[in-house]
Amino acid sequence: MSAVVWTAAGSLLAWLWLLLCQGFFWRTDVRLPSRTEQEEWPSVCVVVPARDEAAVLPAALPSLLAQDYPGRAEIFLVDDGSADGTGDLARELARRHGGLPLTVGSPGEPPAGWTGKLWAVRHGIGLARARDPEYLLLTDADIAHAPDSLRELVAAARSGGFDVVSQMARLRVESVWERLVVPAFVYFFAQLYPFRRIAGTGRTAAAAGGCVLLRADSAERARIPDAIRHAVIDDVALARAVKRGGGRVWLGLAERVDSVRPYPRLHDLWRMVSRSAYAQLRHNVLLLAGTVAGLALVYLVPPVAVLSGLAAGRAPAALLGGLAWLVMAGTYVPMLRYYRQPLWLAPLLPFTAFLYLLMTVDSAVQHYRGRGAAWKGRTYARPDAMPDEG
Repeated sequence: MSAVVWTAAGSLLAWLWLLLCQGFFWRTDVRLPSRTEQEEWPSVCVVVPARDEAAVLPAALPSLLAQDYPGRAEIFLVDDGSADGTGDLARELARRHGGLPLTVGSPGEPPAGWTGKLWAVRHGIGLARARDPEYLLLTDADIAHAPDSLRELVAAARSGGFDVVSQMARLRVESVWERLVVPAFVYFFAQLYPFRRIAGTGRTAAAAGGCVLLRADSAERARIPDAIRHAVIDDVALARAVKRGGGRVWLGLAERVDSVRPYPRLHDLWRMVSRSAYAQLRHNVLLLAGTVAGLALVYLVPPVAVLSGLAAGRAPAALLGGLAWLVMAGTYVPMLRYYRQPLWLAPLLPFTAFLYLLMTVDSAVQHYRGRGAAWKGRTYARPDAMPDEG
């Protein structure tokens, strides 16, 4: 048997293992867990870090102001050094729409050792603590919530005894590149962090930063966000910190929580992925090499085996590659249905995976060029160059 046949067989075995043994990651039925109406509704503070978000705020902030929540709730929007009038626009939207009380704060420039939006989150949590809330809702400025979103999140957390309830907001899929890349982004995330395993007692932990309901006392025990101030992938780091402290974490797909941020060009999506891809690999060259090899075996070998097998008249290679490609496409179909996209995109997953492979390599290249992580035009030192502040 040729090397192509053996490699195609290895790819098929990998896909059979992913299909059956990786927490059924490909299923999209993990939605908010069972919940019951509460007799008493706890107080909640909503923390919204915002940096240069004037373009998306009018489509997102009114949905928070309009939350139909029976208990006490208040919004703290942290204007993190915006140059586009984000803070003033937020105040104007609150005056125009009414609803939940809104406070706009400003944290000033972050000290060394803080990455991404975590310094803004810290300031927002500090403001919220004066209200002594039972829960904190950490949500991004581009996230639009259905009117009962907060109510449903709190009911799910209390009914299930969860310290963290997080929903992966449905991202926008309107441009050609969004349709090609965005569903795959969520698919790959679920493959790394199977949602069914997150709610269990094992080590798997993750959250989606756009919508995280967090018990305030759990945040204090886990020293959030101070304990994760270096994290580039702050949502996953938050969930891990809570779970290490004995907390229970739940993550699933959203039904009525949507991101309004557009990614019309491939360049926009490329930046979104490459910003944190190498951090996901802990800035480890060996993990990078293994990831590239794994992506090639799992996603690229099947179409190559089919095409080369057909061209060379090697039926076993074409058959094994075709079966692997079929399983791959079949596991992608539920995500395409969730995003209401045409199913003919499923066989194109190898091409999208190749783009993600290039984005991951580019993330590593940017890291070793010393450019560090970036968030909203602010660049941070590489993690290995950051001082330890205790």
